[in-house]
Amino acid sequence: MPQYEPQKTESEIYRLWEKSGFFNPDKLPKRHKKPFTIIMPPPNANGPLHLGHAIFVTLQDIMIRYKRMKGYKALWLPGADHAGFETQVVFEKKLEKEGRSRFQIPREQLYQEIMAFTLVNKKVMENQLKRLGASCDWSREKFTLDEDIIKIVYQTFEKLKKDGLLYKGKRVVNWCVKHQTSLSDVELKYEERKSPLYYVKYDVPELHLFITVATTRPETIPADVAIAVNPADNRYKNFIGKYAVNPLNNERILIISDKAVDKDFGTGALKITPDHDKADEEIFNRHPEIKKESKPVINFFGKMEGANMPVELLGLKIFEARQKAMEILRNNNRFNAEFAPEGIDENYINNAALCYKCGSQIEPLNLANQWFVKMTEKPKTGKFSLRDLAIKAVKSGKIKFIPKRFDKIFFHWMANIKDWNISRQIAWGIKIPDKDTTDVFDTWFSSGQWPFAALMSVKKDDFQKFYPTDVMETGSDIISFWVARMIMLGLYATGKAPFKTVYLHGLVRDTNKQKMSKSKGNVISPIEMSEKYGTDAVRMSLIVGNTPGSDPVVSEDKIRGYRNFANKIWNAARFVMMNLPENLQDMDAFAKKAEKSNVLKAEDKKVLKELAAMAKKTTKDMENFKFYSASECLYHYFWHIFADKIIESSKPRLIGKDTKDKLAAQYVLLEILKKTLILLHPFMPFITENIWQTMPQKNKNLLMIERWPGQR
Repeated sequence: MPQYEPQKTESEIYRLWEKSGFFNPDKLPKRHKKPFTIIMPPPNANGPLHLGHAIFVTLQDIMIRYKRMKGYKALWLPGADHAGFETQVVFEKKLEKEGRSRFQIPREQLYQEIMAFTLVNKKVMENQLKRLGASCDWSREKFTLDEDIIKIVYQTFEKLKKDGLLYKGKRVVNWCVKHQTSLSDVELKYEERKSPLYYVKYDVPELHLFITVATTRPETIPADVAIAVNPADNRYKNFIGKYAVNPLNNERILIISDKAVDKDFGTGALKITPDHDKADEEIFNRHPEIKKESKPVINFFGKMEGANMPVELLGLKIFEARQKAMEILRNNNRFNAEFAPEGIDENYINNAALCYKCGSQIEPLNLANQWFVKMTEKPKTGKFSLRDLAIKAVKSGKIKFIPKRFDKIFFHWMANIKDWNISRQIAWGIKIPDKDTTDVFDTWFSSGQWPFAALMSVKKDDFQKFYPTDVMETGSDIISFWVARMIMLGLYATGKAPFKTVYLHGLVRDTNKQKMSKSKGNVISPIEMSEKYGTDAVRMSLIVGNTPGSDPVVSEDKIRGYRNFANKIWNAARFVMMNLPENLQDMDAFAKKAEKSNVLKAEDKKVLKELAAMAKKTTKDMENFKFYSASECLYHYFWHIFADKIIESSKPRLIGKDTKDKLAAQYVLLEILKKTLILLHPFMPFITENIWQTMPQKNKNLLMIERWPGQR
C-alpha cells in the first residue's frame, strides 16, 4: 500500500486554511455566533520551540478547532513574550561565546542588540507554530513589547500606585550575583546542600557569661545588629535586654525576645542580620529598641565590604570569607564544643536557595529603590486585597482548575504569599516609569496582564466581545509564576476573572521518565519529528495517554507509531473512495439516495448506531477536557473497528452482484469515513483536511469549518 507523505502536503494545507480567512473569527460563517476565546500563553521569543511548546500548541489547537466546528466564534489570539530576565540570560550565553560581556556594553546598545536577537527568534517561532498546525488568528498577533501593551502595563502600575498597593523601598531581596539582578520568591529553586553549622560564642559582659548562636553564615557576623531568643525559653530569661559583644568586630548588640525564634533549632538563640536575611529583617522591623542602622557586608558582586568588617575579610568572595571568619573565630576560642565536635556540625544539611536559571546560590541583599506590590493589603478603592480577590474567584468556582488537585497548590501558595518585588536590574524589558531608576519590570508583571492587555490592544471591540477568555492552557509548573498573577491582576484591573478554566499540562519526559534537557541529550525537536513523520503523528503522540497535570512520556518510537496510524487512515480513505460509484460528484446527494433506497441491513444499522455512540462519547470527552480519552477512543475505533473489521467485512459486498447490498456497503463506509474525519480533525488536522479535499463534494468546504456531529 502507498505511504502517506505529509512532507508534500502539510504546507499546502496550511496555506489553504490561511487563505480562507477562517482563523479570524470575524470571517467565519454566520452560524458561528457565540464567542470562545483562548489567549495563547506567549512563548518566550528567545529560541526554537521544544516539546513543551508543542504540547500547548496541540492542546489549544484541539480546543479551538473543536469549538470552531461546534459553531462558536472561536478566537485563538497568538503572541510572543519578550521574557525579560530569561531572554537576557540566553543572550548573555551568546555574548560569552563571542567573548563579550553585557557589563561591557552600554545599556541602550545592549537593549537594541537583544531586541534584534528577539525579533529574529520571534519570526522563527511563528513559523514553527504554523508548522505544528496552530490555527491562530495571526492578524491579531501581539508582542509583550508592543507600544499599546506597554501603555496598558503603565496604566496598571499607576492604578496600583494610586490605590496604595505600590511602594518603593529598601528591603532584603533575592540577589543573583552572576546575573546582577533581584528575583522574586517564585524564581528560586531549592536544593539540599551540606553546609556546616557553626556554634559561635558571644560574650555577655554584664552577666560574665556568653550566649551561643548557631549559624551557617559566620561571614555575616559583622552585620549582626542583635541576638534574639524566644520569650518562653527559660534558658535565656536573664539575657533579654542585655548586650552581647560581636566576636568579629567587638560591637555591642542587644539581646531581644521574639516569638518567631525556634527554641529547638541550634541553641535557641538567633543572630539577627537584617541586611542579609529576610526572616531577620522581619524581626528587626518589629523591634524599635534595636539601633536602626544599616550594616551590609556583602556587595552586589558577592564580595565582602563595610566599615564594620575585619580587615582580613575585606574584598574576599563569600566562601573565602566564610573560611577566613571560621579561622579567626577558632583562633579566638569562639566555637562552643558543647553542641558539636570543636563547635562545628560538619554534617548539617541546609536548604539552599538558588537562581532558577543559572543555579548559583542566591544572596539576600538589602537594596534601595526596589518597587514592591502589596499582596495582602486592601486597596484604597476596594474591599479585597490582590490575594483575596484571587482566592475568592477560585473558591467561588468562577475559575476552575483542571485537574482539580491544583486548587490545593494554588491556595497554599496564596496563603504564604509575600509582597512582590517587581524591580529587575537588567536592560531588557519594560522600563519602570520612575526617573530615579533604570530598572525594568519583572516580566511576570507585564505577562500577568496578558489576557486583558492583548484584547484591549488589538481591535476596538475585542475586549467587550472576547473577555473574559474561556480557557487558559499552560504548564502546571507556573501556577505561582504566572497563573496566580494573571488572576490577581486581571480581577484588579478589569473587575472580571481573566479566564473561566485553567487547564494544566505536565512536563514532557523521555522513556526513562527523565525531564528533557539539552545537557542530558534527550531533547526531541517537534519540528524535526514533524518533518520526519508528519505533524499529525507528533500531535497524537503528545495527546494519547496525556491526562491533565501528568508528565507525558514521549519518544521517537511513539511518534513513529502514530505515523503508522496516519498511513492507516490514508489507505482506508483511499479504499473507500476507490470503491464509490464511478464519476461520483456529490457524496451528500449519494448519501441521500442511499437513505431513500432503504437498502441498509440490520448489521448496517447496528454499525451506524455504534458510530453514533462513539461520536457521542467523543463529544462528551471533548466537553470535559478529556482529550486523551477522546483521542484513544478515535484511534481504537478507526484502526481496530473500522479498518480491521468493517472494511474487511465489506469487501465481498463491494465485488458482489447484489447492487442494493453494494450500495449499502458503499454508504456505510462513506458515512463512517466522513464522520471519523470530522472527529479526528482537531487532533490530526493535516491528513483529515487533505483527505476531505479529495472527496466528491458539490460545494467543496473546508473540513476546518464542517459541522461537528450533532450540530444543526
